Amino acid sequence: MNWFGKKQSAVLGIDISSAAVKLLELSKTGARYRVESYSVAPLPQDAVIDKSIANVDVIAGAIKTALKNSGTRARQAAVAVAGSAVMTKIITMPATWAGDEMEEQIMLEADQYVPYSLDEVNFDFEIQGTNENNPEMVDVLLAASRKENVDDRVEALSKAGLKAKVVDVEAFAMENAFTLLADQLPEALEGQTIAIVDIGATMATLNVLHDSRTVYTREQAFGGKQLTEEIQRRYGLSYEEAGLAKRHGGLPDNYTSDVLDPFKKAMVQQIARSLQFFVSSSANRNIDSIILAGGCASITGVDKLVEQSLGVPTLVANPFINMALSNRIKPQILSNDAPAMMIACGLALRSFD
Repeated sequence: MNWFGKKQSAVLGIDISSAAVKLLELSKTGARYRVESYSVAPLPQDAVIDKSIANVDVIAGAIKTALKNSGTRARQAAVAVAGSAVMTKIITMPATWAGDEMEEQIMLEADQYVPYSLDEVNFDFEIQGTNENNPEMVDVLLAASRKENVDDRVEALSKAGLKAKVVDVEAFAMENAFTLLADQLPEALEGQTIAIVDIGATMATLNVLHDSRTVYTREQAFGGKQLTEEIQRRYGLSYEEAGLAKRHGGLPDNYTSDVLDPFKKAMVQQIARSLQFFVSSSANRNIDSIILAGGCASITGVDKLVEQSLGVPTLVANPFINMALSNRIKPQILSNDAPAMMIACGLALRSFD
């Protein structure tokens, strides 16, 4: 029972990427969201390798730092595992089956779909709706991931004093955050195919959504780390110094023409190539708009370059554009980090499920 309409306790969105731990807490009044607290804590180079946690204690330490800097009191969190670590499959089931019946049947059949032994796997399912070809059946989305992918994240949260309330999949968190961008796009969403290109430090992830549902994801090794390493090599700096210089400036005049512009071109090529894979695999469905997310989306002018090169309307993701901010949030810093906060944002929205 619900005593005096007690407010739901906030779930922190915690995105563990290869370069940083990003923390976000949202609240909601009526239809409007408000950013209550947020923080980004950098990670050393080898704490996360190819989206797998290599050192749980280092991650836990970074989560503690993010908690401290954000000032949040919330102690429940949502985290996500990478799409490449998750196997998803749509299976059809009779619409008349109740939840328990369905669960039993899925447990029985899961070993057909999952290439590991079932005691090594965490899985979950969600009913997607009536099957197009047979109204007496429903489509059920099955998602499975090896236990270590989930356990490492849960353990890192727990060592930082947090309880994992939700373990999501990055692509679904991205899809969740995408709902906040709808009114920034040139067209209404119905029938539209939107590419979200999330370029972080080491990984470029393409999520294609059609009618606001994820229809395709692809990960490739490419990211801002290449730019940092080039700065390091070119100007004889340490990796840390190069990272700071990249963010805060102070590099020689030839930096833009010799280092940044070639990286931006490489980024456009990477995006073009990823989209090419999608278009050729999907019976030539065209992309109506591109959204750039991740740290590299903050590079000045990269959206214009993508739009000119590919001829597709392109915008930089900012999920906070219509949100109120608590007075401890510095708007300028949040807006700089906004494109990299999409997954954290999609996770923080789980507070309101």
